[in-house]
Amino acid sequence: MYRRQFLNRLMLGTAAACLPASAFAASIDNSGASPVPLSITDRTIEVNGRAARVYGLQRPGGAPGLVLNAGDLFNVTLSNQSAEPTLIHWHGLTPPWALDGVPDNPAPLLRPGEERRYTFPVGEGGTHWMHAHTLQEQSLLSAPLIVRKADEQGEDRQEVVMLLHDFSFKSPEELLAGLQSGGDGRQGMGGMHGMHGMSGMQMDINDIDFDAYLTNDRTLDDPEIIPVEKGGRVRLRIINAAAATAFTLDTIALRARLAAVDGREIAPVAGRYFPVSMGQRLDLLLDLPAGEGAYPVLALREGALEQTGLILATQGASVSRLSTKAETSGPVLDTAFEAGLSARQPLPQTDATRRFNLTLGGSMNGYQWSIVGGDGLNVSRGDRVQIAMRNMSMMGHPMHLHGHHFQVVGLNGRAINGAVRDTLHVPAMATVEIAFDAQNPGRWPFHCHQLYHMASGMMAYVNYDRVG
Repeated sequence: MYRRQFLNRLMLGTAAACLPASAFAASIDNSGASPVPLSITDRTIEVNGRAARVYGLQRPGGAPGLVLNAGDLFNVTLSNQSAEPTLIHWHGLTPPWALDGVPDNPAPLLRPGEERRYTFPVGEGGTHWMHAHTLQEQSLLSAPLIVRKADEQGEDRQEVVMLLHDFSFKSPEELLAGLQSGGDGRQGMGGMHGMHGMSGMQMDINDIDFDAYLTNDRTLDDPEIIPVEKGGRVRLRIINAAAATAFTLDTIALRARLAAVDGREIAPVAGRYFPVSMGQRLDLLLDLPAGEGAYPVLALREGALEQTGLILATQGASVSRLSTKAETSGPVLDTAFEAGLSARQPLPQTDATRRFNLTLGGSMNGYQWSIVGGDGLNVSRGDRVQIAMRNMSMMGHPMHLHGHHFQVVGLNGRAINGAVRDTLHVPAMATVEIAFDAQNPGRWPFHCHQLYHMASGMMAYVNYDRVG
């Protein structure tokens, strides 16, 4: 038990322990309308013909996750019906710091049998998700958190969610220990996939070969088949909840329009292939053909043959069997796609009042990861903050900032007026710049959303000079 608790807390940071308990307790609101019950549960699913014990985040009746409306109050009672202490982070929302859901920053873990009330404005809406901020995330402790915008509530589009996971029959503690031990600890155990980058250097793509890749808890051996109408219109909400795997979405026979990233609208981008790194979300708008048909939508593992996905099918359509392996490897994520995105509602134009330069570092050798310069991210309310990140490692890092949305304003030395996000993939040897307005006081985690990189040191904090 001690080992599990120790490893679960590796990514939490120690300075939070010095914060007063009142910073958390004073923000709890037990008044008002009846809250929506949400339970952390233990459950069993079947993967590759074997039973697997995993976590769940469920409403009464067993439905996963939450569906809310923009502008409403986030009013939820979270109860822990599992056997382990844990806590849930509301990824994509911007709650008061005390309700963010990172254990001991400042809220304590939720003990088995304990429940806690959360109330705060839900915000303007979008495709989000929620997950444990511990190694329990690997064991599927995550779920969709959909906040429908006003125009989406009356939209004549069927909503379909794709929740992507990577799955191992090994515990996350075993996976992390294997990675840190070196050798064949690049788990699965088949390990690192690489490609040669600039100057012949070996670029690391995946450091874990998982036992399965899931969409809504299922592999392509037994995919979810979603009934759709002939000529129907679909909003496909894709959430990459994988711990350590980036994907590229492939809509195959369907042309799609990318309408939003990380819940924020962009100028629409038409295409077939759409990259999504760990923690990121995509909203794809699909217009189906008028006739009968079955339409797979696949998620291709970065730099490898594995794939997952689901099938949209009209009534009576013939559904062909799909392989869990593609004929060619999935694309390696770079900055090219990001360079073509632009926000529908960009940040107001103003000069930065705080600038920071960070270096992302680390390697598979010894499995230690770092954010050099991340110790001094001190801001004041009202600042326009600009952060440049230079990735000097040979792996990509999806960098996530809690409590804020940022705009991508630079890629490899070129200024852009890019998308507004909360998670940005920083490829190996790339430099990116982001900007945000400091309007939500707290001590906010800023970290790599590759779970094992975060657990091995790739975590920093944006610190406001006044928390309250």
